[in-house]
Amino acid sequence: MINIGILTISDKGSKGQRQDKSGEVIRDAASLVNGKVLKYEVVPDEKDIIAATLSGWADSGKIDVILTTGGTGLSKRDVTPEATLSVVDRVVPGFAEAMRVKSLEKTPTAMLSRGVAGQRGNCLIINLPGSPRAVQECLDVIAPAIPHAVEIIKGEVTEHSLQDAGIH
Repeated sequence: MINIGILTISDKGSKGQRQDKSGEVIRDAASLVNGKVLKYEVVPDEKDIIAATLSGWADSGKIDVILTTGGTGLSKRDVTPEATLSVVDRVVPGFAEAMRVKSLEKTPTAMLSRGVAGQRGNCLIINLPGSPRAVQECLDVIAPAIPHAVEIIKGEVTEHSLQDAGIH
């Protein structure tokens, strides 16, 4: 079982002025990775609040994967990637690259997404876009890799099992 945290970044959502449909999509998709949602919160587009929540959840040792939604665009209030980069130990670029490639098949504006992914301690953090449709499309692409990433981060994959999987 993979323990998941869902962090929605939305000024309006944090004030109760907008329903969090993207967070609902993530919650519904948790089963794709044999996941259980342990944490859920909606916060405003404030870098310090986002960073503190990400680091707090990751450092708790209870969350394996944090999936964020929102705040990855080009507006001045979109600071999720900056907040994420400020707390991760290592960047894991393949997740964001795969999401953008898949999204580009649907719309050329996908190249404007600035979402990132990284590792903090034993926790994987992945920024998803803000729209429910884009969240679903991106989860469909990255979900198959999440369980293996968690196994590697937790040290459950040995060098031998990596070679058997064709990874060197």
